[in-house]
Amino acid sequence: MDPVAAGLISAIIYIVIAIVALIILLSIIPIRLWITALAAGVRVGIFSLIGMKLRRVAPDRIIRPMIKATKAGLDVKIAPLEAHYLAGGNVDRVINALIAAQGANIPLEFKQACAIDLAGRDVLNAVQMSVNPKVIETPVVAAIAKDGIELRAKARVTVRANINRLVGGAGEETIIARVGEGIVTTVGSADTHKAVLENPDSISRTVLGKGLDSGTAFEILSIDIADIDVGRNVGAQLQMDQAEADRRIAQARAEQRRAMAVAQAQENIALEQEMRARVVEAEAEVPKALAEAMRTGKMGVMDYYNLQNLQADTAMRKSISGESTDKPKTTEQA
Repeated sequence: MDPVAAGLISAIIYIVIAIVALIILLSIIPIRLWITALAAGVRVGIFSLIGMKLRRVAPDRIIRPMIKATKAGLDVKIAPLEAHYLAGGNVDRVINALIAAQGANIPLEFKQACAIDLAGRDVLNAVQMSVNPKVIETPVVAAIAKDGIELRAKARVTVRANINRLVGGAGEETIIARVGEGIVTTVGSADTHKAVLENPDSISRTVLGKGLDSGTAFEILSIDIADIDVGRNVGAQLQMDQAEADRRIAQARAEQRRAMAVAQAQENIALEQEMRARVVEAEAEVPKALAEAMRTGKMGVMDYYNLQNLQADTAMRKSISGESTDKPKTTEQA
């Protein structure tokens, strides 16, 4: 082969190898990001960027927030940012929160911001809420005064985020629940519902005096009663229900007594019928006994007539005394 051609081929091979190596190097080293960092005054080495790639850290997620922090005058190192990223945090949001806190003169440390972010709270939103308080509107809370009238109130709670209690502090649901409890307590302790309607600010004063923001991530600035309406007359309804229950109980007892009286009357009737049956049965045996006495000679004809006269005399005496006007039955009629 011609030496010139061989040298040309070798040169082409070397050029291709160099291009491939350059492409591989550019894929490993983010040259453009490195140049941007140098232009912004952030000193970061090439090997640091390569180390981020090897640790599976996106250099763009670290360097760009670092540039913002440097331009804002924050003293933040790359290693803590990388550690927060590897822990699952949002580095860009933490840096934005630090910049916002610095502009609003709110004391916020980098470690504190990282802890708040890792706790699952939006640290940037918390800083913004510290500057611009948030209004939380409670649902309608029903409470009953001592006179039995129901009042339905709705409150607006103005809160400000407490940076120092964001980690471990209760959220908005706790604030709403505590305010609702305060409304129920205040209305329930009022003698009449008219007193609450005349002074709705008494609810706000009572609720604010209870320190409802203790243990929460917020600081309550004010509680305003947005709306209050009169509901049902629960006391009258309870009295009506009680009266209806008493009426049913009395009706059931009267029905029980009536049933017992009917049963007793039926028992008395049955007993009377049984006694009458026994009397009739006994009277039916009298003629037989007389006939048997006359056959056996224990009773004579004169004795029989004397018995008849005695019965007639008894009937006459009863007729005269007015005890009975019925004609006495003779032995033959019986």
